Amino acid sequence: MGKSTWKRAGVALIAAALVAGLAGCNDGDDKAAGAKAGSGLGDVTQVLTAAYEKTAAAKAAKVRMTMSMEGAGADSGTMEMTGTMGWDPSVADFTIKGSMLGAGDPDAPEQMRMLMLDNVMYMDMGEKQAAQMDGKRWMKLDLSAAAEASGDKALQKQMTGGLDNMNQDPAQQLALLLDSPDLKHVGPEKIDGVDTQHYKGTLTFEQMLKANKSSQLLSAEEHDKLVDTMKKAGLKGYDTEVWVDKDGYPIRMDIAMEMAEGKVQIRADYSDYGTKAAVEAPPAGQTVDLFKMLQEAGAGAGAEGAQG
Repeated sequence: MGKSTWKRAGVALIAAALVAGLAGCNDGDDKAAGAKAGSGLGDVTQVLTAAYEKTAAAKAAKVRMTMSMEGAGADSGTMEMTGTMGWDPSVADFTIKGSMLGAGDPDAPEQMRMLMLDNVMYMDMGEKQAAQMDGKRWMKLDLSAAAEASGDKALQKQMTGGLDNMNQDPAQQLALLLDSPDLKHVGPEKIDGVDTQHYKGTLTFEQMLKANKSSQLLSAEEHDKLVDTMKKAGLKGYDTEVWVDKDGYPIRMDIAMEMAEGKVQIRADYSDYGTKAAVEAPPAGQTVDLFKMLQEAGAGAGAEGAQG
């Protein structure tokens, strides 16, 4: 398989991280219950709790999500994902495009389709790449299997503990925002001609981890190691903003993160809450298992080393 194929697979994995793990693995039900109990924020908490309940009940929506990365050298760029996502059950059907997808490769497709269901991601690598994969154009990655085989117990617990929330569920984002100690109402604002109310808050990484249900599975040593790793990476926290329309649904969410390598900004625009989000896996005969391929490549390298 060519380097360009691996590069685009890596970009798709970034997209998967965006969809699967930035802030969607907290326990939204607990957060909503806590919000109802009141935190001295009055109407702000009540409005966002009501928005959480409506969004959770909708179970699916259409979304246009953009990510930009600055200050990360060759990895800097933009990526846009548009399509449909569901969070009960967790599924996604996105089309990905942007400078990060091409990665400077003249043979790169202008866009790529990505599906997610049953904890598995499928990437349509295009006709040219299919020629390098025995005519199979879909690359498959089983995230549960990858986490289990990583050998990193903390990573396994973090990934598998959050795989029941496989996307950037806007309801979970609201639940997370309700955990912010500096949650505030910014004021009214029009978004694409729609009247909304703007809210914002910030969480440190430690607060994010505390809000993450799967982090309860970590030992004290694993917890401290994870926090130390993120501090070394320069991650200070997450700035989250949300715009809620008159019907009580979030129609835009912004997340900003700063790390030593650069700054990441994510914007998600939601519409058509309650839309149908039926996703079907590609036929097995048209897919290549990326995880198995990596395992085989590793075994092959090991055998060559032993012979040498």
